[in-house]
Amino acid sequence: MKRNINVIRDLNGNQIVVINDIRFKGKRNIDWNEVEHYLKQYIGEFFEIAQSKDIIYIGNDLPDEFTGSRCTAQLNGMRAKAKANAAQGIPEMIEIASNKRFKKNLEKKHGMNAKFGWYRYDSRFALPVFDDDGEVLRYNLFKVELVIRHAENKKLYLYDVVNVRKETSTPLEQ
Repeated sequence: MKRNINVIRDLNGNQIVVINDIRFKGKRNIDWNEVEHYLKQYIGEFFEIAQSKDIIYIGNDLPDEFTGSRCTAQLNGMRAKAKANAAQGIPEMIEIASNKRFKKNLEKKHGMNAKFGWYRYDSRFALPVFDDDGEVLRYNLFKVELVIRHAENKKLYLYDVVNVRKETSTPLEQ
């Protein structure tokens, strides 16, 4: 699938994934089935985090967890739209991820698929805001956490994208 993605740096030198198209539209309801179908294209792919050199795989569980998790169910409005459209920038959001943190696996249901625990990384992306004529007014910036499971096969898999938060700093100007 064609993607219109760029990676830029802000004034502080931090990387931002710029997603130039709004693929998943809707102010009230996101078609999460469409998002899940889109995410399936990534299954079997892997990407390297530039900072840590960790290889992150995309497994069969990502599309369902990304679209059907408790975290996703609680989203509405702008944050739901942001998470849905973040699906387009998954490869780049993995590549620019930073601030690796570890957490032990505490739930039995994840005994095998996260046998060696969980990692979280921070990432950032931007989405365009359009005027009535379809011209880009600015870009809204968002921070997210990538949830990575450390599986029994000792590989790291992207499990979900959580804590979608709009940055309150000045938005990116075109």
